Amino acid sequence: QPQLVESGGGLVKKGDSLTLSCATSGLIFGFYTMGWFRQTPGQEREFVSAITSNRTTIFADSVKDRFTVSRDNARHTLTLRMNNLKPEDTAVYYCAANPKIGSVSENPTDYSRWGQGTQVTVSS
Repeated sequence: QPQLVESGGGLVKKGDSLTLSCATSGLIFGFYTMGWFRQTPGQEREFVSAITSNRTTIFADSVKDRFTVSRDNARHTLTLRMNNLKPEDTAVYYCAANPKIGSVSENPTDYSRWGQGTQVTVSS
């Protein structure tokens, strides 16, 4: 059974940095496009970033130039480095796996596997 487990969330101040990790198992990790999404109460899940198997990356406009995404195919892990955090970045962050090779989809329905989420809170 595939598993995705996020870690690294926490409470930080505006302008701080934070690194989220997603450890996976049970996936042919190297084939999947991996994504990060976030969600706040009462809102729909929002795309943050994705990285394909060949390391093509895409970002939401709201995080472009502040966030970076990377993957370690040998360790089956995904990382999201978040710099210059803003209060509006506060959310539960989820990693997800998209089985469509090469897909750069921002649509959460294209992602078939999800982690349980990690809370990121940015205080002003």
